[in-house]
Amino acid sequence: MISQYAWARIGSRRGGSVRRILIVEDSSSMRSMLAAAFESLAEPCKITEVASGFEALAALPRATFDLIVTDINMPDINGLELVSFAKNDPKYRDIPLVIVSTEGSERDRAKGMSLGANAYVVKPFQPEELRRVVEELLASPASGEEG
Repeated sequence: MISQYAWARIGSRRGGSVRRILIVEDSSSMRSMLAAAFESLAEPCKITEVASGFEALAALPRATFDLIVTDINMPDINGLELVSFAKNDPKYRDIPLVIVSTEGSERDRAKGMSLGANAYVVKPFQPEELRRVVEELLASPASGEEG
């Protein structure tokens, strides 16, 4: 089931708009940890949490997301399948996508990046590292930031 939208109010952004981040992770504790990592971003964010790739596919048409953060190992549709779907669909291909996974081999990283992920963060991660990656992607022109 898709969780209710949770606000992570974090300062102000030029123009006052709120960034929307989709977290796709089957572990509820890891979803909470990811959402908590975004609490100190420089921009206000609205977080949507889903527990599987299937739920992510249902959530994508319901809102416009500025960033997707996904795990790889999930039931039904895994994170790599989600990355492939998003990057091959004209409606979603420009959304920056971060893989956060325990799969840390160079082969796994290369596979995720070759499918179109913009960044790959290995668990366990430092929240500061993830925030830096997310802030860089949200600031890029491809994520909707006016240049």
